[in-house]
Amino acid sequence: MMERGQWGNKIEFVLSVAGEIIGLGNVWRFPYLCYKNGGGAFFIPYLIFLFACGIPVFFLETALGQYTSQGGITCWRKICPLFEGIGYATQVIVALLNVYYIVVLAWAIFYLSNSFTWDLPWASCNNTWNTDSCMEFQRGNSSINQRLNATSPVIEFWERRVLRISPGIDQIGSLNTDLVICLAVAWVICYFCIWKGVKSTGKVVYFTATFPYAMLVVLLIRGVTLPGAYLGIQFYLYPDLGRLSDPQVWMDAGTQIFFSYAICLGCLTALGSYNKYNNNCYRDCLSLCFLNSGTSFVAGFAIFSILGFMSFEQNVPISEVAESGPGLAFIAYPRAVSMMPFSPLWACCFFIMIVFLGLDSQFVCVESLVTAMVDMYPSTFRRKNRRELFILLVAILSFLLGLIMLTEGGMYIFQLFDYYAASGMCLLFVAVFETVCIAWIYGADRFYDNIEDMIGYRPGPVIKYCWLFFTPATCLGTFAFSLIKYTPLKYNNEYTYPWWGYGLGWILALSSMMCIPLWVAVKLYNTPGTLRERLTFLCTPSLDLPKSKLEQEKLLAIFAADGDSLCQKAPPTKDGYFPVDEKESHC
Repeated sequence: MMERGQWGNKIEFVLSVAGEIIGLGNVWRFPYLCYKNGGGAFFIPYLIFLFACGIPVFFLETALGQYTSQGGITCWRKICPLFEGIGYATQVIVALLNVYYIVVLAWAIFYLSNSFTWDLPWASCNNTWNTDSCMEFQRGNSSINQRLNATSPVIEFWERRVLRISPGIDQIGSLNTDLVICLAVAWVICYFCIWKGVKSTGKVVYFTATFPYAMLVVLLIRGVTLPGAYLGIQFYLYPDLGRLSDPQVWMDAGTQIFFSYAICLGCLTALGSYNKYNNNCYRDCLSLCFLNSGTSFVAGFAIFSILGFMSFEQNVPISEVAESGPGLAFIAYPRAVSMMPFSPLWACCFFIMIVFLGLDSQFVCVESLVTAMVDMYPSTFRRKNRRELFILLVAILSFLLGLIMLTEGGMYIFQLFDYYAASGMCLLFVAVFETVCIAWIYGADRFYDNIEDMIGYRPGPVIKYCWLFFTPATCLGTFAFSLIKYTPLKYNNEYTYPWWGYGLGWILALSSMMCIPLWVAVKLYNTPGTLRERLTFLCTPSLDLPKSKLEQEKLLAIFAADGDSLCQKAPPTKDGYFPVDEKESHC
């Protein structure tokens, strides 16, 4: 049986985590949220959530993986068997994420393949997919479009050529063969990035995690030198403190932190589990968190300088050109580059950046799922070539499930997955149980002892108090608010889903959240003894976890006093471990 791998060096770990957390959300979601929620004033709730929730949970998951050397499920089994359902919840979210997130890569690859031409296909109305109402951009005179109720070629390319979108989810239609090929290409690339585990992942991230930065710098320099760029930057940063009284602004800040930091997905635990035991994960986590938020901030300048240029050229308010999500990447930005000199060059730069931003986030999520399953069944999957075959099976199944999103009604399915399956609501729910489990059941002080044993010192007490009080309270409050303020999903703020569409969305959301209470109920039911005995047994961590020096001294002292009281059959080894039979680990 093959041994569990480790990163070749610290740089591989840092780049892998950076590739996972720095993704599309930094480019197409954060800048728009700043503009929408009061510009510079949005940084106040954002930073509060960053320090109260983002950094503490990010550090918790990474340290947990490094301490247990286990994936996203078995780490919770060893820490607290009663809450092993947390691990299953995270992996359900990741499995659903793997199916739909890569569809964005398929779209980006399709756009990239259409960028290698002097005349961009979304810049003109002379194509077979265009309608009679299509009207090309006319500088400073976009009011013509409004008066004639015309559509722009970039929207028609997106809706009629790429999506071939149908009137509703109940009209699925046929597959888009071009996108099927692009999705297959994305999965082939993803597979070969991780098929050898951390040996291949650690090498690939040297390029996939750094190249998007080069593209971002190029686009930033180009953006700020365009006429009208200052208009976009002003809208991006101008503070409107009055917006802070709107609870939705705080909700947006909280969900953005959870999305962009990839917490509650098990990915950080999986990546941390390949670290050496004495790696300084605390310093790494702080550096990565500030890198992530800094990248989001800088990306805002690159994006909104371009949108300011569009506003200037079209003589319209920036609110009419600002988009979020796929609308920014596949409508607003393509329209902007079509106005620039050497537009194919800038289109290629942008879509190459989108592909690489999404690619490393995607293959790390797949690696997280694979790591969790391999650690659950090591004797099965760590044999020669078994792991590679399992990754191939995951890729093929995810590819087949993703095909439904490449149909004419696929965009409606994609939005259901995006809005419900990996929503902020699911992530907040998981975060509450993660922090409660570590801080109140396993023990915040005990976990700090473990961290001290790994890195050689105890982090400041602020993070511990966040685990104990601020993080669960903030997450629970935000979760409750998201339920109270719940608004049903609409496509383009116009199309309303049928009742069964919303039902499907809630099934996707509950499929992960219900893992935690269902697991607790099943374990309590199947464990013998009184309720108190069951809780004691199921909340006791495994004795085969690494022991801190303080724990070793306590165990040695107890054994010296009365060895039989520990239910051990032999004295401790020189490392302070007791040779315990697996069945007696909780006696």
